[in-house]
Order: sequence, then C-alpha cells, then structure tokens
Amino acid sequence: MTEAYDFQRVERHWQERWAAEGADRADQDPSREKYYTMVMLPYPSGDLHVGHAKNYTLGDAIARMMRMLGYNVLNPMGWDAFGLPAENAAIARGVDPGAWTAENIGNMRRQVRLMGTSYDWSREIATCEPEYYRWNQWLFLRLYEDGLAYKREAPVNWCPHDRTVLANEQVIDGRCWRCDHLVERRNLSQWFLKITAFADRLLAGLDRLPGWPERTKTMQRNWIGRSEGAQLWFGIEGLDDRIAVFTTRADTLYGATFLAIAPEHPVVAKLRAIVSPDDAAAIDAFAASLASKSELERTSLMEKQGRFTGAYAIHPLSREKVPIWVTNYVLADYGTGAVMGVPAHDERDFAFAKRYGLPIATVVVPAGAAPETPPERAFLDDGRLIASDDFSGMTSARARHAIVERLAGLGMGEAVANLRLRDWLVSRQRYWGTPIPIVYCESCGEVPLPDTALPVLLPAGAPLRGEGSPLAAIASFVQTTCPRCGAPARRETDTMDTFFESSWYYLRYLDPHCESAPWRREHADYWMNVDQYIGGAEHAVLHLLYSRFFYKFFHDRGWVHGSDEPFERLFHQGMLLSNGEKISKSRGNVIGIDKTAEANGVDAMRLFLLYVTPPEDTSDWTEEGIGGRVRFVNRAWRACVPLLERAATVSPRSLPPLANAGERALVRALHTAAKSAIDETLTRRFHYNATIARFDELVNAMTAALVSAPDAPATRYVVHAFPLVLAPFAPHLAEELWARLGHAGSVHRERYLEVDEALLAAEAITLVVQVNGKIRARIAAAPNLAEADAIALAEADPAVALQVCGRRVAKRIYVPDKLLNIVLA
Repeated sequence: MTEAYDFQRVERHWQERWAAEGADRADQDPSREKYYTMVMLPYPSGDLHVGHAKNYTLGDAIARMMRMLGYNVLNPMGWDAFGLPAENAAIARGVDPGAWTAENIGNMRRQVRLMGTSYDWSREIATCEPEYYRWNQWLFLRLYEDGLAYKREAPVNWCPHDRTVLANEQVIDGRCWRCDHLVERRNLSQWFLKITAFADRLLAGLDRLPGWPERTKTMQRNWIGRSEGAQLWFGIEGLDDRIAVFTTRADTLYGATFLAIAPEHPVVAKLRAIVSPDDAAAIDAFAASLASKSELERTSLMEKQGRFTGAYAIHPLSREKVPIWVTNYVLADYGTGAVMGVPAHDERDFAFAKRYGLPIATVVVPAGAAPETPPERAFLDDGRLIASDDFSGMTSARARHAIVERLAGLGMGEAVANLRLRDWLVSRQRYWGTPIPIVYCESCGEVPLPDTALPVLLPAGAPLRGEGSPLAAIASFVQTTCPRCGAPARRETDTMDTFFESSWYYLRYLDPHCESAPWRREHADYWMNVDQYIGGAEHAVLHLLYSRFFYKFFHDRGWVHGSDEPFERLFHQGMLLSNGEKISKSRGNVIGIDKTAEANGVDAMRLFLLYVTPPEDTSDWTEEGIGGRVRFVNRAWRACVPLLERAATVSPRSLPPLANAGERALVRALHTAAKSAIDETLTRRFHYNATIARFDELVNAMTAALVSAPDAPATRYVVHAFPLVLAPFAPHLAEELWARLGHAGSVHRERYLEVDEALLAAEAITLVVQVNGKIRARIAAAPNLAEADAIALAEADPAVALQVCGRRVAKRIYVPDKLLNIVLA
C-alpha cells in the first residue's frame, strides 16, 4: 500500500533546505538572458491571509517557470515599512513604531517563506532602515538641485483623523485613502516635487507600454489630463492688473457673462481694496465658509455657490464689463484659479447663472439653426458663431484659431496646453517617515544638507500623540547648525510621503547594501527594466505614476539607460473573496496562511489560487475548492510513488516507444500540460488555471496507467517527467518526487520539459462537407489539409458527387481542417 503523503513534513523539509542553500539567489550572468520579475512590496501590517497569497503565488509561479525555461531570474522581496499604520499602532499600543514594524516584518517574512516562494532573500530591503532611507534623502537633494523639489504655501488636503497632509491622489471620494475619514482643506507651507515638468513624457511613454493593461493607461492619461486650449487675460476695472483664465472653447469667448475665481486667488486681496466694506466682508465670510471643505466637496459634492465681489473684469475683445464672482467650485491651485463663465455653452455655468440670475448669451448655434430665446439648456457642441463681432458666421474650429490669433496679437492671450495633474505634495507631519534633509538658517535661508551629513536619522523617543509634527517637539533634533555658515539653524520637521521610497525601490533591489550609491550603474545596465511587475489595480495612478516620474528623472541623470520606463509589463491580479465576501477582520472571514498551510498544505493552496479563475479575475475561496486541490495532490502522489524506482531507469528527456493508442494518449497528456504552462508564461497571459486543468487530465491518465500498464516505458517516462512540469506550481511535491527518483540536485534548477510538437499534432481530422449548407459527408483526412486537397476528397465522395453531378459550382467556402461548403448555382 502506498504511504500517505505527509505534506507538513515534506513542505517543512524543503523550505528549510532551500533557505539553507540560498537556492534562489540571483547573480549577474551576461551569458544568459535576464528576467526581472517582482510583486509590489507589501506593507508589514502583521499577518497575511490567502488573499495576499494569490498575488505572491502567481508571481512565484512565473519566476519558477522562467528559471526552468533557462532565464536568469531576479525575484526579490522587501517591505514598504514607513507610514501611518505603524505610527497609529504605536500611539494606540504605546509601543515604538520601529519595534512594531520589525516584529511584523519577522512574522510576514516567515509566512512568505511558508508559501514556498522563491525570493532572493539576500536582496531583502526595508524602507524604514537608515541603509535605505539615506538614499531617499540623497535622491531628494538631487531633485532639489534640479529645481524639481521646492517649498511653497498651498491649500492642502488635511486628514483630521491621521493629522497629516495627503496628496490629491490619496483623497478618494473626499476621504483619506487609509482611514476613510473626511478630508479638509488647509493652507500650509509644504514640499512639492515638480512632476508636472514630466507630464508630456509621462503621457507619451504610455504609448510605448503595450504590456500594460489599457484601463491602467487610460486612468493615467485621465489623471494627467492634458487639454489643448488657450490662456487669455481679463483686465480689472480700477486696477492695473489682470486675471488669467484657461479655456478649451475660445470660440465661446463672446458668451462670457461672468468670471468665477477661487476665494484663495491672490487677486482677491486686491479686489477687497477697491470694493465696498460690505462686499469685502461678504468675500471674507464666503471664503471662511469654505475653509474646512475638501477639494472633492467643493468641486463635486456641494451645490455650486458664489458671491459677487462688487468688482468687474474687462472682456479682452469686446471691452465690456464682466462681473467677478468668488465661487466654491473653482480652486486656486488648479489651472489658473479662475474660469470664464459661459452659461449658454457649459452645464455648470448654466446652472450657476440660473441660480443667481446672471445673463445667458448664446454665441454658438448648430449649423443652419436659430438660437433658442431664452435657451432652455446649454448647447455644448461645436457649431456656427453668432453675436461674436467679426467672428460671427465662422465654424467653432475656425473661430478658436482666429480668436486666439487675435488675442495673441493684442498681447491678451496665447495657445497653451493645460494639465489636470498637479505637482506631487510630499510633506507629511508625521514621525514614521524619512526626514527631509533641509535646514533653515536666519542668514542663509533654506539650506540643503551636504551628502556627508546623510542620513538624517529619526530620533528615538519621539512623543507620539497623533497631533501635529512629532519631530517639531524634539529640541535635540530641531536645533542644529547651518552647513554653510555654522550659525544656529533648525531642521525641517516634515517627513516624506511614503510613496517617495516606493517609487524607486526596484532599483535598490539591484544593489541593496551598496554604501556609495543607491545602486550601481552596472547592475542597472544588466537587470533593468523590470520585465514583469505584478500588483493591485488600486495603484494605477499613485505608485505607478510616481515610479515612472522618478525613472525618467534617473534616465535624464544618466543613472539608467535604455528605455525611460521602469516596468516593461504590468499585471493586475484580481481580488480573492471568501464565500462571496471581501476578506476582512471585521467580517470575521480571514483565512490565515498558517492555518491553511497546517490544514491543507501549501501546494494545495497554491494550486487552488492558480486554478479557481484566471488570475486577473475576482475569485472565491471555498472549502470545496481547496478540498479538491488537496485531493489532487494526494492522487498525484499515489500515481507516482509506487513507480518511482522503475521510473528512475528511463530518461525524462527522451520520448519512449509508444506501443499503443493508450500509451500515446498518456504521453500526449504530459506534453499537453507542459505546452499549456509554457504558452501561458511566454504569452504573459498567466492563465495557469487552464494548465492545472491539464494536470487534472494528466493525473487521471497516470492513475489509470498505474493499473493497466505500470511497467510500460511510456508510464515510467511520464512518472519521471511529471515533477518537471509540476514544479513551478506545486514546488514541494515536485521536489520530493524528484529526490525520490534519485536526483541529487533540485528540480527547480532543471530545464522545463521540452514539448514534442509532433506528438501533439492531431493524427486525423474530420472534414465536414456541405452542399448548399446541408451536410452530405464526413471525411477522415490528415491534418493541415490544403484547400485543393479538401475539394478533391469531397468531390471523390459518392454522396457529394451525386449532389454536384451536372450542376455548376458557384463558390466553395473552406474552413481549414473543419468544413467545406459547396454552393451550387
């Protein structure tokens, strides 16, 4: 009787051996083609569940496949270890965030190893370590040198729960992306990175990424939001000043009946000086009412509101007076902070004008149509201009060009492109992050630290109360000396957004312990770009856009070469549910890695996660499903173990003699499974669910052969080759079988099974012959049948010949190896 498969012993044994041998270490080898694959580094939150395992299992199967296909594979792992959760946990538990993070990393590293993953642990990084974050500071200084890091006062997104600033991308539906609390707007002096300087290149680069999901590229294009239009200037009655507006519809300029500006616009202070005290007080009150409102609330959630300032702008062409309104829906840091209100041709302006009784002037109508008087709705399309002085009668397209040309000649406008993208706000009023390497001196002003002063270390014992900047409360940290003049100075007390360190970590993996640079050029020359990046679609804008920005900057500096895109291909795995519900502690449906490994085995878990659906789809964890994979592992074991001694006597690299159709079908099942694994890997579809379905068929055939032909060379060959095709997906079972076959080396260092295409070719096909759409014959034929040969076979068939005899053939429709339809006149 076959011994039972002790998955706990087998999996523990091989994991310990792999770790001791450093089996998955990657070294540069110019003689081999490299393959750099990585999953997005996790945040060390404490415990992993099977939802996390879906991502890591897919990435590991790809890495193992590519190694066995002969590639030199780099598959690293690290920890995105700075951030709010650690600081919040420290506040709630009264512990040090560094200790909390280190404990979580230790546990999660153990769990990731438990999954049977093949990471190169010699390259492990943790972004909270000074060895890593000194290079955050070094990169910040290089950005600062190039004018790409700068400080200015700006309205920012403030999370009152986490008491920190959020980037625009971190505000989702008006709420903090981490804690889901409503976000407010505040004015603070903040550090920004000038990502807008790279906007055109970020857009253009998307067209050179065919290996990225189209939806992700569309999201980035929309976030960057480049629009062609014109910037034009309205004068101000009573002031030697003017207000800039951007529009994509210069053809509607004569329909502007009001100017909408943000209450925070710099010109508002000047307007207060020329309007009545009552108007000035009303402007102040309106601005105060918006002080705590988030950007989303003002632009999307609130009813559109405004207040007439009492001041007027001067139309740049007609010279008519246009009332200036402060409104809640225009933002000072978006575009120019001012919008020309054209109610007849913009839905938002139409609603605003209706509410406040402002004029609605139609200046564009459909070709051949008369204007509605008064208009019942805004007309948004292009058309023919009316009531627009000498531009009347022009088409919208022609008028846009002509009006901008006229404005340019008057010095009142120019053609420009506008961006939705804004510069990346990187200041955070938190402790658990990278200190910004800037000091402030009364004599020298804002001073960057020299490289020799790095790293600026986080001080121990920070008072973590969740209020304000903890670093600002530590005098020994704040008080320093100016590196230029030696006078007393104070340190910057903000820390960096954690997306800073995750925007370049893929390069630190190449040289994780280098002390002279964040990475050495020769390592980047060999390994970059990342061939396959795997992670959640929730990072489509944030992390992925920032990483692309950084890499283009690195490319400009000459630190990397080749493409200026870091990730050649991108794959988003789907979510894993538990019995139809999202996995979460609050629902009480978390399925832990440890529990699953103990109850079912790691290989069964891996096979289930790869099998249940295509990896990009949402899948559902069920006890029935995992039970099916446990049975598969046991059936595979029982099909192999009784024959291992006999199987070891035949080579898995040479096809055996095939005595009958049954033996041929068995060997074909092996090669069919291998071909599926290879094709899914090299096409980058990664639909290993189809491959595992082929494994089911193969094990069924092996089980039958164990009874019917245990001594046949074909059976012994398949048993010997089986670990080679199974290894990337069930690595422990495959390694155990390979060792029992007498091999001293690891199956994971073997070449994958080479598929015999001739064996997979169909031995015969059935050609269906129709005459005028009715089936008249089914003819057995060799595959890859040429059309002329198919016609000859059909016409030689008596039943077909009887139908065609004496009649003219109008046409023939041939579907290769499937169908021939003869159409008679």
